[in-house]
Amino acid sequence: MSATTPHPHLTGRTIVVVGASSGIGRAVAVRAGEAGARVVVFSRRGEALDELARRIRDRGGQAHVVPGDAGRTEDLERLATEAERMFGPIDVWVGNAGVATIGPFWEAPLDEHLRVVDTNLAGAVRGAHVALRRFVPRGSGVIVNTASVESVVPLAYQASYAATKAGVLSLTRALRQELRLAGATGVTVTAVLPWAVRTPFWRHAGNHAGRALRLPLMDEPELVADAILRSAVSRRECVAVGWKARAALLGHRIAPGLTTRLAADLVQACLRRGAAADPSSGAVLDSLDDPATAAEIPRPLDRPSDV
Repeated sequence: MSATTPHPHLTGRTIVVVGASSGIGRAVAVRAGEAGARVVVFSRRGEALDELARRIRDRGGQAHVVPGDAGRTEDLERLATEAERMFGPIDVWVGNAGVATIGPFWEAPLDEHLRVVDTNLAGAVRGAHVALRRFVPRGSGVIVNTASVESVVPLAYQASYAATKAGVLSLTRALRQELRLAGATGVTVTAVLPWAVRTPFWRHAGNHAGRALRLPLMDEPELVADAILRSAVSRRECVAVGWKARAALLGHRIAPGLTTRLAADLVQACLRRGAAADPSSGAVLDSLDDPATAAEIPRPLDRPSDV
């Protein structure tokens, strides 16, 4: 455990991280472990979770692994039950599971789009239901959902992903009002809205665009992880992560049509610069045994042709 943790409010808390095997979720788990939280990690990639838990324990933290699929209610129920058995009541539930398929909407297989919806949006619904059925009777608990700038500014060639992230933001907002009306003042739900992040997400995405997509000026996953962990106490409805996310949301507020068109043109330009890519479902339908961490994902402006 770090002696100068930036998140002392997490010490001794039980935090569940759904979608923890790589990228943002992995960074959340590592940061939480360093802060002295009891961390329960969940994803389809059991081997990656085992390695993550070892890293947390090697640094003096506590971690427990629960492999499973965010698209299966029974897996999320098992996650909550095991977390409570190991560490007691859950304090923070991070809903971070996410997949995408990239390319013209009508050219990507329908089963990939439906899997995106089931993992990203239905998974968030399932997770929130599992968590709130515990939090509301107890009178305390925090849910932090990973949404996206695309919750507000949808990108071309990521239609199903953008739709799910808009749904996650709406779910978060509606749940906050239901909790207010129920008088559950000790329970809160927050959505974080990051810009594109340099993680294995892009490698794991389905790709039917003919070229690899890497957006410019990607943020590091630790930036988003810190925003998620700060949200465990901030009680804010939405948190835009980083200046690029804030600029995109401000642009949409001032000139929504222009901002959406510029975002689409940016994606088109990035695709034209990308390396040729064969059609692939990535890890959308099946989990990849990919140990890549953010440090292994190329920066798009340094190596735009790398996949």
